[in-house]
Amino acid sequence: MSETIKMDMQITRATGLHGVLTMPGDKSISHRSVMLGALGNGITEITGLSFCDDVQSTAHCMEKLGVAITTGPDITIINGKGLHGLRAPDGRLDAGNSGTTIRLLSGILAGQDFDSEINGDVSLQKRPMKRIIEPLQKMNARIYAQKGNFTPLIIKGRPLHGFKHELTIASAQIKSCLLLAGLFAKGATTVTEPAQSRDHTERMLKHFGVNIIKEGLTVEIESCPHMISAPIEVPGDISSAAFFMIAASIVPNSELTLLNVGTNPTRTGIIDVLNQMGGTVVIEHERIKNEESRSDLIAKSSALHGIEIGGEMIPRIIDEIPIIAVAATQAHGTTIIRGASELRVKESDRIRNVVDNLRSMGAEVDEQEDGMIIHGPQQLKGAEIETHGDHRIAMAFAIAGLVADGTTTIRNAGCANVSHPGFFEQLLNISGK
Repeated sequence: MSETIKMDMQITRATGLHGVLTMPGDKSISHRSVMLGALGNGITEITGLSFCDDVQSTAHCMEKLGVAITTGPDITIINGKGLHGLRAPDGRLDAGNSGTTIRLLSGILAGQDFDSEINGDVSLQKRPMKRIIEPLQKMNARIYAQKGNFTPLIIKGRPLHGFKHELTIASAQIKSCLLLAGLFAKGATTVTEPAQSRDHTERMLKHFGVNIIKEGLTVEIESCPHMISAPIEVPGDISSAAFFMIAASIVPNSELTLLNVGTNPTRTGIIDVLNQMGGTVVIEHERIKNEESRSDLIAKSSALHGIEIGGEMIPRIIDEIPIIAVAATQAHGTTIIRGASELRVKESDRIRNVVDNLRSMGAEVDEQEDGMIIHGPQQLKGAEIETHGDHRIAMAFAIAGLVADGTTTIRNAGCANVSHPGFFEQLLNISGK
């Protein structure tokens, strides 16, 4: 992990936020661009790729599997090896802090003709892997983990067969892992979710010429002899944009324009939630490139009110809940977030850590097993924020510091680089500090 993770940042109250911002490339789409580019036959040119730590972990893993990657200031070039052109890695693969890297790559590695081992940092070693191991084993994969659930993963590549999977949780990582394994499996692989999760993998597979059939919450894929290569333009990351949308909403006298942000319908829950709370987010200039929509967003100061969030909305906002919780402290009335137990097994226990840090800032918040209840509006007070190495905790409480009395210190703030290099520089620029 980057040495910058050890850095602390101090945030003070802002009187207004103004500016035009460009977000880093969408992290989810960037991961998939590198992986599918590596499996394509030929050259894949990627513009707008995220250079965050997580995506770098994916790139380094693919390089160890024999894929040549050339990175320039504007374009990243992937020299695809084809579906069966990867080579056995020389040593263990390192996924760093990235759950997307390890889970999606496991689906690819399960169908290879060589063995591999993949691990990650201390945080990743605590995240559950049984959720991909068990369904992959039903496809004839030989994949093993410590105590059956934790990294390192040992994968002994072998021929796979299709299977009809019915997931108990809506998870793009699990779904994507199984669809990627399906590329190498004999027969059809189908995945049915209980609710719609983000669908970047399905869209990109289609962009690379793979036949994907989608009916409702079920996606089907069959093995294919080869995949074409195709250029990809990665839009800005809406999960990164969420912090600035909410910052503009809760800091008085603010207006921010966020350019070229991905507005895939499975990811725009943050806009829906903010608008339901009385926020002002305007979507302009929507266009579609490589199966993904993108737009310019304008967010303005607003009088927010509490709402109840749960059900099918949760998979669409799972990464944005920490910053939504911060917004809820500034909203009139009570905000209830339920059905979000998946937050317990993210980069940190995000329910516990959001609650603890809000309380340290003087907020009244009730912790629930699957969410939280937040009363508002409340005047926050500057405090020392423990990030636990979690990028979204660091960024969410930096925004909280903009509306708090006194000084808020974000410990180990550099973990924001996991998803958003330059976050604090952008924050300081728009606040005029």
